[in-house]
Amino acid sequence: MANLKISLNTKDLEKKLQKLEKDLDKLPQETFQEFKKNTPIKSGNAKRKTTLKNDTIKADYPYAGVLDKGRHMTSRGMRGSTQAPEGMTKPTVKFLKKRLKQILKGF
Repeated sequence: MANLKISLNTKDLEKKLQKLEKDLDKLPQETFQEFKKNTPIKSGNAKRKTTLKNDTIKADYPYAGVLDKGRHMTSRGMRGSTQAPEGMTKPTVKFLKKRLKQILKGF
């Protein structure tokens, strides 16, 4: 019976894990910035009232759901948004999936 010897360089693994942890720690802030970037601007209230707390994005204004459906209120009633036709969540989720693939690519 042959002897089998396996060695593992843990320093490389430790470096990869440290980079992974660093990149994942940045992810909530990156995602928050993407959400705000996708928030349409009329008066700026929606962007000002959107916050990140405990890794949770909070859109703290009464019409957040309307904007997130790609709609906005005009003097003539509800209209489709030209600035954010997909709302904020859908493009932010696309960004998040793409970013996670980038982060996990080396693993």
